[in-house]
Amino acid sequence: MIPYGRQSIDEEDIHAVVEVLRSDWLTTGPKVTEFEKAFANFVDTKEAVAMSSGTAALHAAVYALGIGPGDEVIVPAMTFAATANCVVYQGATPVFADVDPNALLISPAQVEAKITSRTRAVIAVDYTGHPADYDAIRSIANKYEIKLVADSCHALGASYKGIPAGSLADLSVFSFHPVKHIATGEGGMITTNDPEFAERMRRFRNHGITTDYHQREKQGSWFYEMVDLGYNYRLTDIQCALGLSQLSKLPRFLEKRRRIANRYNDAFSHITKISPLSVSADVLHAYHLYVVQLNLESIGTDRMTLFRRFRQNSIGVNVHYIPVHLHPFYRNKFATGKGMCPAAEAAYEKILSLPIHTEMTDRDVDTVCTTFQKIIEH
Repeated sequence: MIPYGRQSIDEEDIHAVVEVLRSDWLTTGPKVTEFEKAFANFVDTKEAVAMSSGTAALHAAVYALGIGPGDEVIVPAMTFAATANCVVYQGATPVFADVDPNALLISPAQVEAKITSRTRAVIAVDYTGHPADYDAIRSIANKYEIKLVADSCHALGASYKGIPAGSLADLSVFSFHPVKHIATGEGGMITTNDPEFAERMRRFRNHGITTDYHQREKQGSWFYEMVDLGYNYRLTDIQCALGLSQLSKLPRFLEKRRRIANRYNDAFSHITKISPLSVSADVLHAYHLYVVQLNLESIGTDRMTLFRRFRQNSIGVNVHYIPVHLHPFYRNKFATGKGMCPAAEAAYEKILSLPIHTEMTDRDVDTVCTTFQKIIEH
């Protein structure tokens, strides 16, 4: 099976982890700060705050903005559930905006249409690794005096009009899950240029406590205070060592993903029965996912049949995502349902994600292309 995504780990990564295992600090130690500084430098921000997962990073970002009961946050319908869940964690209400049907990115017009007196923020998702339309969304956010969060979990290494993902919003969130661009097992990061936001998030990941153990050791002190309700969302030194090693390979990883995407583009350019998602001329795509929309009427079968046939032929296709407002939790708690976001709902019925990751060989890519064409055409 050629999976849609997987990690790429080499001996350098293993050595970096072993070094930490032999050190005095397995967590709350110096590797955390080192990873944060290297990551902030990569995305060109003043601050980066490491978290235990991308979901924890989203939660911390919403917390840092002071979102709470009675507030609304606009999120796209086409995303992973965590983008909306982080709003619910804070007792606020996610408001689902529809997406552009060609790129499946949040529609700026929909964002503005969903704003009310209770709107505090909008979370734009860089779906598949393609940055959202940040000029348009920032203009709307400024007009209504709301904050902008970038869910850039798909977009590490992407850029919008020459500005790197991570520097495009008030707060930007990344994930280091094994299928993402770099892996720490689980892990996440928030980037910002606001030191107050960074300080709030560092407390939040450490139970709401003002200092961590490493800081107290350096100060020769035992005293600490819990000033707010936080969580244990810390990323370990073990994981940060792996993250640092992976970050050094990121340019190579990105080049490989873009090369695979270009080969797919060439192979599918003459097949009218499928349409790869559109890519804007002013972005550099990071290609966490390679998603196509199927012309099921022309193909003459349903998506599930195609899904099973690809799997039977060892092509690990997947579907990203079920629109969040269609999940039972949101239907039951927030009275969402079909018809709210027609573009996202229509796309969901016909999208497939193809394998794209740095461990794919040229032969793997050829196999995906030829198998895909064979199944689609015949």
